[in-house]
Amino acid sequence: MFKRLAVLWTMVRGDARRLWFALRHPAAPKWLKLGTALIALYLLSPIDLIPDAIPVLGVVDDLVIVPLAIRWLLSRLPFDVRGDVERRVY
Repeated sequence: MFKRLAVLWTMVRGDARRLWFALRHPAAPKWLKLGTALIALYLLSPIDLIPDAIPVLGVVDDLVIVPLAIRWLLSRLPFDVRGDVERRVY
């Protein structure tokens, strides 16, 4: 269990770094900035898909939806931006 969480954390941290560098790229599309703002708004908003009042499921939906949304945004990056971000991260 701990090993799976460690792998998940490493993946999310790497995707967050890629998203950060993609946002700072001069050719970053406007939709990327909007999508990132919507992800941040979802995290900060009291309105969730599953309410946080439900003990475990309320937090788990945030832990699933946010990494998937970040991965989805990164997969839609233009080829040149994606290449520059990958070179910069590694």
